[in-house]
Amino acid sequence: MPSTPPRSPSPRSPSAPGGPPGPQPSEGRPAPVPRGRPRWTARAVTALSVVVLASAGIGHTVLTGLDADIGRVDPFKDMKNRPEGGDGMNVLLVGTDGRDRISPRERRRYRLGGAPCNCTDTMMIVHLSADRRRAGVVSLPRDSYATTPSHTDRTTHEKHPGHPLKLNAAYAEGGPQLTVRLVESMTRVRIDHYLEVDFTSFMKTVDVLGGVEVCTAKPLRDGYTGLDLPVGTHRLMGGRALQYVRARHVDAASDLSRMQRQQRFLAALIDRATSSGILLNPLRFRDVARAVLGSMRADKGFGTDELLTLGRAMWNLSLSSSEFTTVPIARMGYTVEGVGSTLKWDTAKARRLFAALRHDKPLTAHRPAGGAPRVEVPPEQIRVQVENGTGHEGLGRRVDAALAAAGFGTTRARSRTAHPGGPGERTVRRTVIAYDPRWDRSAKTLAAALPGSELRAVRGRGRTLKVTLGSDVQKVRAVRVEHPAPRNTDGTSGAGVVRGDEVVCP
Repeated sequence: MPSTPPRSPSPRSPSAPGGPPGPQPSEGRPAPVPRGRPRWTARAVTALSVVVLASAGIGHTVLTGLDADIGRVDPFKDMKNRPEGGDGMNVLLVGTDGRDRISPRERRRYRLGGAPCNCTDTMMIVHLSADRRRAGVVSLPRDSYATTPSHTDRTTHEKHPGHPLKLNAAYAEGGPQLTVRLVESMTRVRIDHYLEVDFTSFMKTVDVLGGVEVCTAKPLRDGYTGLDLPVGTHRLMGGRALQYVRARHVDAASDLSRMQRQQRFLAALIDRATSSGILLNPLRFRDVARAVLGSMRADKGFGTDELLTLGRAMWNLSLSSSEFTTVPIARMGYTVEGVGSTLKWDTAKARRLFAALRHDKPLTAHRPAGGAPRVEVPPEQIRVQVENGTGHEGLGRRVDAALAAAGFGTTRARSRTAHPGGPGERTVRRTVIAYDPRWDRSAKTLAAALPGSELRAVRGRGRTLKVTLGSDVQKVRAVRVEHPAPRNTDGTSGAGVVRGDEVVCP
């Protein structure tokens, strides 16, 4: 728990020429980072400064003493028959409960009542390539069916033979050591480092970065965590960010959709860290590291050298070189006596996924950055009505033509202007796509072609999607159809892999 170079449009993307300029940053909100040449200039200067600092030994000096702030565990003690090591670095990132370390006031505010579960709330394998220019993040569902190796219970000190359990329960029985042993036995991936983050360290990380930006195309509400996000873009500070990554009751997908949000959030967190100037200032990096590491636990081998390695790796990484996925699930609701309902992995697909980590390979075939976004429903199957919500004459005709050139079936609505806000509002600022919930996948295809647009569900609207153009419209992007993985009889499917630049806010 608790990932961007400038994005250029596809050279084949049809555009809406002559459109109005994009919206200005809203008052009280940080201006967006420039996406053009200045960003790459900053990257070059920072990369040079990091190299100079490291070669002069200053990096070690600045970070001296931070080792003492890290809580230590020994997850590799007396481990035998471990998988062979490969190229790159594998970090097991574990999110634990730790609500007992949060003040009663914050527990009430962010719905953290109840006793700590002494279990893992989130588990990910983070792989950094040998050249530190690529990252792969694999989420391991907490309810995954697993069989432990023989071990000694860390609470009762009784020796247990191997037995079935949910993956997140291994922490309660055998702590970090049993957790690492179980993950290695299930994945055959050798874990090089172990990082444990609880609620407190997660909230501190987000706060010290000044918040992280997330966006949602539909309202997100969860009565259990108190999450309540309307459609749009939001800057989340620590407490609200915790609600965002913990929510499990937003939709029927439960924990699986929660892991997707966690991956999105991690991508946005990496993007924030690499674009906020932290890596440009060694003293600032030290202060951030101190705030984060003070409430984190790690293996004994994770020290100053590893901190510098991660800092350099984060600078070398781009969102387009960071991949996120979840272990493929073959069966939902796999009931085991004494354990309950679990998730059973798709053995063949999981084997291929973890083989990519072992051999330091990308999780998917290379896709060039900035390419056409992937969609499930082809534009040819989508009917669109375009209306101009601005005072820019002819904008509706231009966007209608651009959508038609991209393959959408348009109604050829011309210059009729709509003002959904009423006669007092002369210009719509943000483009809105109104759609019937029965055609939500079609709406997602259209939203991918109109970056930054807002999706608005309207029951009974029918098959035709209605676009009300706002002053933010810039271009129509080409989209690429990717057929979804075949679904199993119980409704599960193979895990999809997404790049960081495909899941952060446009």
